[in-house]
Amino acid sequence: MANATGRPTPPLVLSEAEREYLERQVRKHRVARSLSERCRIILRCGEGVPSKVVADELGVHEHTVGKWRRRFLKDRLDGLLDEVRPGRPRTIDDDQIAAVIERTLRSTPSDATHWSIRSMAGATGFSHTTIRRIWNAFGLQPHRTETFKLSSDPLFVDKVRDIVGLYLSPPNRALVLSVDEKSQIQALDREQPVLPMMPGVPERRTHSYVRHGTTTLFAALDVASGFVIGKCYKRHRATEFLDFLKQIDASVPSDLDVHIVMDNYATHKTASVKNWLMRRPRYHVHFTPTSASWINQVERWFAELTRKQLRRGVHTSTMQLEADIRSFIERHNQNPKPYRWTKSAHDILASVKRFCQKVQDL
Repeated sequence: MANATGRPTPPLVLSEAEREYLERQVRKHRVARSLSERCRIILRCGEGVPSKVVADELGVHEHTVGKWRRRFLKDRLDGLLDEVRPGRPRTIDDDQIAAVIERTLRSTPSDATHWSIRSMAGATGFSHTTIRRIWNAFGLQPHRTETFKLSSDPLFVDKVRDIVGLYLSPPNRALVLSVDEKSQIQALDREQPVLPMMPGVPERRTHSYVRHGTTTLFAALDVASGFVIGKCYKRHRATEFLDFLKQIDASVPSDLDVHIVMDNYATHKTASVKNWLMRRPRYHVHFTPTSASWINQVERWFAELTRKQLRRGVHTSTMQLEADIRSFIERHNQNPKPYRWTKSAHDILASVKRFCQKVQDL
């Protein structure tokens, strides 16, 4: 076989390890398109396909196929990588970069709570483009902040192991229900009509609104199936919570034990609620640690309700709001899907330990 110049083309033979590497790169979703294309070229050439045919198949020039074929024959897999390109010498050394990073992490400007690209550029004498490149390279984002709160519950470890154990290995012939209330859901109407989305223009609404009352949603999420039992109330006292427990009792099969995961809210621990639960030995209560709502799976469903129904909803009355909530629950229960819990108690506690050590070292 000869190439475009008429000279014989040396055979390209792939080893098993080389073929596996090339095929792996082609299958990857997050790989540079240029590298994926080069791997396809070499794979086809390794099958004995002529360069012209490979070029036609992959939509590239025949000279491109010849280039990567020659580089592979010379340097094997290393030949498929981009060569270092010459450019302008660096104008900032490692010590100067380290000084910018140190200043970003350990200080603040005199007139602000955090650095901006231009304020750091003015303080160091570098261009704002240089500061941006340094921050991007080291993942520094002074304008961003996140919140956190560690649980101070003395039984935190025991409660995490108990509840996560229920999620990952639920008991036989039992339901695990994640229960909580979403209070103060506001029926909000905009002062002016909402303008619908159009090509090139997002939906627009006034920032001001009119309140038409509030409602409270009590919900119980079946951890195994994703099915939700929900009911709206005007208030969220122990009386309403006890009524909701009675609705749960009427909705679940009577021959199953019921494990309820709920937080430490005062209405969950009143004498009337405790007495009702004590008279029904099939109910087992598991309280979440304080300041650890993330472990209660119904909170994940509340977030979905907020995102899909409440945040951009317009309601002129609490009756309309409650009707929309009930409709959302009905649609959800037509095809319920459970939330998959992936972290073991050991993983969670190890993560909390690492975070506490990091905070302690600051």
